[in-house]
Amino acid sequence: MTDESAKAGVLGHLPPWPRQALNNSVIAMEQAYRQRKGLPLLSDADIGALKAGQPMAWESGNGGATPVAASPAASAAASPPAAAAVATSTPAPTAGLSEDVAMWVAEGRKWSKSTIAAEQARRGRKGLPALNDVEIAALLGEPVAEAPASAVTPTPAAAASQPAAATGPISAEVAKWVAEGRKWSKSTIAAEQARRGRKGLPTLNDAEIAALLGEQAAAAPAAPAPTATAAVPAGPRPAAAKAAPASAAASVARSGESTSYVGTPAVGTSRAAAAGGVASIGPENSEVNQQRRRLVWSAVAAFLVAWFLAFFRFFLPRTLFEPATSFKIGYPEEYGLGVDTKFQQKYRIWVDRTPDRIFVIYARCTHLGCTPDWKPSENKFKCPCHGSGYDSEGVNFEGPAPRPMDRAKVEIAPDGQILVDVSKLYQWPKGQPTQFNEDGSFLRA
Repeated sequence: MTDESAKAGVLGHLPPWPRQALNNSVIAMEQAYRQRKGLPLLSDADIGALKAGQPMAWESGNGGATPVAASPAASAAASPPAAAAVATSTPAPTAGLSEDVAMWVAEGRKWSKSTIAAEQARRGRKGLPALNDVEIAALLGEPVAEAPASAVTPTPAAAASQPAAATGPISAEVAKWVAEGRKWSKSTIAAEQARRGRKGLPTLNDAEIAALLGEQAAAAPAAPAPTATAAVPAGPRPAAAKAAPASAAASVARSGESTSYVGTPAVGTSRAAAAGGVASIGPENSEVNQQRRRLVWSAVAAFLVAWFLAFFRFFLPRTLFEPATSFKIGYPEEYGLGVDTKFQQKYRIWVDRTPDRIFVIYARCTHLGCTPDWKPSENKFKCPCHGSGYDSEGVNFEGPAPRPMDRAKVEIAPDGQILVDVSKLYQWPKGQPTQFNEDGSFLRA
């Protein structure tokens, strides 16, 4: 600590005399630096001299500074008036810092940007004045760019906390957008303001906002440039010191969910982002986004239509399509002696012709209903399931089959073809008289 004090002297980070007038931001940063390093604080007289661009009381006029020891006792011995002023000065309200912020800076804890954003949101909810540039820089422990005392340029954070912005000329970029003829919406302007804040670009003024909205910009009376004044005392600002309301276009463009929401929003939600000063706007209404929305809504509509069709189809009766039971199989002269299997796959029948009659065997085993196979080499029907055997006329002779296979009704149609009706079957039950000789069970050859 002694080496640091001897190296910096009472000047700290201040430039040596001769120097220009310093603004409140530079003086506040110097005070914060002195508090962190344990150096004597600047007195009110020293602060007034720095703002006026004059040498401080303990400075010599030849451009140097009187060397002062690091300890407070040595400082008092070298320069009694200045040392007494330093010793009596308190770290409470310094230039541009409120009592709370000065106390936080004196604690030596470096704040992060997220903590400062949370404090800004808390002050907005409580109706307290927002942190200014000097307070933010002091809490972050960052240097503030030196600017003339007659003009202080607010940072984007301070500009966002102030409701009004000075009207000014239209930039070339905004003039180009206006010349394109596209009328901007309030949400688009809010997004552009947020983008400029992130990029560190100057925000849109009232004239540019009114031009983009297509409104008539109200002429603002010329105001004198602000001059450097004494340090702002801590505490709530008086009503007379509040800034005048901005124009209608600017106030509407800067208003939104972030300024109207009241309460403590949940972390990670859109309302929490809005309460932190993030613009709550939707996606850009471009042609690509419009096509995407149309595609999504078309898919949703198609899904709903298909679902409703399936829902109403549930109440309609079901229809079973079965093969016809009555069909024609050609003329009698087309069949020769023996078994013809050409309609086995289509109608499940065999056409059998003997020297004296033509009949149709229904291809179903009388054991368990399987379809037997015709074995021409063995001149018999053989069931592949359980081995039942039938002769060429469908009469069982081996296996578990209890009776012969059934025969379908046959007759001659008006056009001379054989008409088969499988809905009417003739059987030969075991131990009972046969139906194979009844009319309709065969045709005379």
